[in-house]
Amino acid sequence: MRVRVKFCGITSVEDKDSAIKAGADAIGLVFFKDSPRFVALEKAEIIAKDTPPFVSIVGVFVNERLDFIEECVERCNLNAVQIHGDEDVNYCLKFKDLKLQGVKLIKGIRVRDRESLSVIENCPADAILLDAYKKDAYGGTGQGFDRTLAIIAKEYGKNLIISGGLSTDNVYDIIKEVKPYGVDVSSGIESSPGKKNIELMEEFIQEVHRAEQPR
Repeated sequence: MRVRVKFCGITSVEDKDSAIKAGADAIGLVFFKDSPRFVALEKAEIIAKDTPPFVSIVGVFVNERLDFIEECVERCNLNAVQIHGDEDVNYCLKFKDLKLQGVKLIKGIRVRDRESLSVIENCPADAILLDAYKKDAYGGTGQGFDRTLAIIAKEYGKNLIISGGLSTDNVYDIIKEVKPYGVDVSSGIESSPGKKNIELMEEFIQEVHRAEQPR
């Protein structure tokens, strides 16, 4: 089982290079100004430049204008857009109407209970990312959620990405339990908010690879 890995909240070229060296499939650039991992578009362009062709660049947005997302896609050559706020199905459909060549849509859902999963059914996103619910916070909290809800979410048949409280200590067990399409980590591989730790990144990838092996 091949599990894709996204290292999110990259804020420097150095951390991007370390993430790629460690073996990340994707890096995340956060365009949400209230995040401690926020990067302005001009800086994001510099980070995204010269990224190898087999590493995806994902832009993370919260309740953002579609025209700004479109500009970020073009200037940073984003491969995917992750919307992580209160965006509804109509918003997702409007994004699809932009017809951005080859750009995939990831819808983040803050998991509170089983009812919070119901939006998955009619969501036209290419993948669903599950994160922990915290009032007035849109991800990056380092908190986990009930993983049995992730197993229920798989019943909708979507590509499922697990986020929220992941670390080198728990990613093995989570992959074995949920068997997701991918995992997304930010605070769990940091020395401080917005500053990645190369040793933790390498260890995280090792744990993912270990979990991919049959028992």
